[in-house]
Amino acid sequence: MDVHLAAYAALLYAAWRLGPLAWLLAAAWVLKVSFSLRLLLETVWRAAGCMERGDTVCARVLVQGLVRRDVHRLGPGHVASAAVESLAESLVDGYTSPLLYTALLGPLGALLQRLANTLDGALGFKTPDYLEAGWASAWADTLLNYIPARATAALTALAAPIAGGSPARALRVWRRYGGATESRNAGHPMSAVAGALGVRLEKPGSYVLGEGPLPGPGDMKRGVAVAATVAAAWLALVAAFLALG
Repeated sequence: MDVHLAAYAALLYAAWRLGPLAWLLAAAWVLKVSFSLRLLLETVWRAAGCMERGDTVCARVLVQGLVRRDVHRLGPGHVASAAVESLAESLVDGYTSPLLYTALLGPLGALLQRLANTLDGALGFKTPDYLEAGWASAWADTLLNYIPARATAALTALAAPIAGGSPARALRVWRRYGGATESRNAGHPMSAVAGALGVRLEKPGSYVLGEGPLPGPGDMKRGVAVAATVAAAWLALVAAFLALG
């Protein structure tokens, strides 16, 4: 991770020496590789469309690109659950968290967060082969995402009416289930979106978040609407923070 940050820092420094336009172009490229929102929203929306058409194979292929679990062994409700869970968690990993660190530390702040998250995804497995190598990236990812995960959960609860839900119910479900996952952060946005949608999110054998039925394609699309609203609200808050600073 240090090598990657040093390389990008050298790129930004070289661009700065060339002039403001070169620096802006280099910074824009660094930010581009640090954020991931549009593809996430489109993938969940397309998977919902596949399910609406009864094409579960198409839906499973799309959702498998978002999660580690083998969705080809799951029924439609658990496939939809996996999509909504990933939507909530990846909104933090790929948007709200890097945006915060861009505001605090500039382009390299966003890159630092994304590198920590990527390394945690690659090495943060509790197996003999990866336990020693992955603990540092796992802790870095946990610390960096601590505030963004909870801020995203709060905004998700407030955005519940976009999905026809209740902020009070979303807050209640968040409080009850936010700590139900092994991850110290992931359960917060996932439980908040479960409450906002009025559904139960479930990873078989691992956790259950929320109350109600498993989600369907309509819930997936409502989740996308909530995630897009949260993204816009977070951008506005960060912009206001920068303007005041």
